[in-house]
Amino acid sequence: MSTLAYDGGAMLGRQLRRIRNNPGLLILTQTMPITMLLFFGYVFGSALAMPGAEYRSFLVPGLLVATAANGLMTGMFQAAGDVHRGVTDRFRTLPVSRAAVPLGQAAADLIVTAAGTVPFLLVGLAVGWRMEGSALEAVGAVGLLLLFRFATSWAGIFLGLLTRNEEVAGQLGGATFILPLLSNAYIPTEGLPGWLRTLAEWNPISAVTMALRDLFGTASVPDGAAWPVAHPVAGSLAWCAVLLAVFVPLAVRRYARGE
Repeated sequence: MSTLAYDGGAMLGRQLRRIRNNPGLLILTQTMPITMLLFFGYVFGSALAMPGAEYRSFLVPGLLVATAANGLMTGMFQAAGDVHRGVTDRFRTLPVSRAAVPLGQAAADLIVTAAGTVPFLLVGLAVGWRMEGSALEAVGAVGLLLLFRFATSWAGIFLGLLTRNEEVAGQLGGATFILPLLSNAYIPTEGLPGWLRTLAEWNPISAVTMALRDLFGTASVPDGAAWPVAHPVAGSLAWCAVLLAVFVPLAVRRYARGE
């Protein structure tokens, strides 16, 4: 365990230096959620039955979770890039823990996400969103959000190691944009047709989004919702546990096996 912690810390430092040396991409990934909040909040908010400020309050948790789900795309693209350039092969020849490289990537992504959450929340407060719950519940909501990002990062790392190509990873990552659209991140699911509502509410993004809205005190659980949305905190923790239990060993095994 001490070897994993030491090696993982070294890989974490490497990933953070990599991010620091690419400030353009960092700025883009940090400002995109804010841009989407302003665009969706003022354009979509005027077209829905919810008044503008009410919709922006509804939207903030959804965009937080949609951004966290992008850990799938980020992890996939970075892992595939390292494989494509031969970096992963060179790391594999070093006497380091096999779990250290993917762990360092996932941990660095988590730190960057945590830092980017702060300005997003400040902009959310500026456009009318408020935390109606307790401070402890708000801390729990942020912790749950980061746990979901960590879990999706591992899924992305495995897929990136599997594809081994930046172009393929980029195309697959772009396809993940549809996942928040099939959830309650942007619109309520109550008005959807029965089969589509069921599909949306069993989407992990819906459970985590509802958990954040519940903990922040900005929305109540809808009637007749599927189990993950009806019990959002438990459902979110269950989804995160499943994602980690599946993709952590798969990513480590794939990294260790190489070709």
